[in-house]
Order: sequence, then C-alpha cells, then structure tokens
Amino acid sequence: MNAPRETLVSETGDGQFTQKIVTGSHVLRADEPVINGGMDAGPSPYDFLLAALGSCTSMTLRMYAKLKQLPLEQITVRLKHEKIHVEDCVGCDDTNAKIDHIERIIELEGALTPEQRARLLEIANKCPVHRTLTSKIIITTKLLENQSE
Repeated sequence: MNAPRETLVSETGDGQFTQKIVTGSHVLRADEPVINGGMDAGPSPYDFLLAALGSCTSMTLRMYAKLKQLPLEQITVRLKHEKIHVEDCVGCDDTNAKIDHIERIIELEGALTPEQRARLLEIANKCPVHRTLTSKIIITTKLLENQSE
C-alpha cells in the first residue's frame, strides 16, 4: 500500500493569515477574505473544502459516464457553505447551535435520459470526498517538540 501523500501548510511570513500549501509538486496559497482580516490572496480554507467536494464529484461523474458510455458532455458543480441555526437540536447543550450546510448543485449537459440523470445523482453522492465528509472522521493532532531548544 502506498504511503499517504503529505500536504505541508506554513505561514508565508507576511504577518497576516496567508498560508503556503505544498502538496506533491503543487504550490497553492490560502488566505482569509478581507472581511475576516485577511488579504484575500487565495481561496479560504472553506473554499478549498468546497473545491475538493466539487472536483471529486465532477471527476467521479466523468469516470462513471465514461465507463457506462453515457452521452454526458459537460459537468458543472456549484457549491455554497454556510452555518445554519439548528431549530430542533435534540440533545443539544447549546440552544444557539449551528451546523454546517453545504449546498451542491450539479448541472449535467448532454442527451441523458431521466433514468441516467437519476443514476448520476446517486453516483455523485458516492464520490470519495462526499463519503469522507458524511462519515465519522478521526483527526489526530500531535505537537512537534520545540526544535530550537
């Protein structure tokens, strides 16, 4: 089994929120919008999360359409994230609790039958990132010992 690829995120040193992201041979930049105190020098962390879900959805649909030789010409995925108030939060300690809500709208172009479109919607919900986001996630965090001592 291949070892998981490491993604390295570090501050750019500009004294703001801007981050340099290195994953494989790719270098990206993340930042917060100006309204949140950033310089908007790159997508926000939530923008990257939506991009991961949207690109995985589109790639999964494309793989399925190729495998089944469906007349799918173009896929567009539009995503929005917001925190919404939970009206009926059974067992919530916080009466002002909010949950994350992602709206994903998929546009499929091509001469697809209603049955093919319905099946593609099912497949969209099986993309690996969607499965990760809707499953129990375990994140382990370790603090590296201070190297300068």
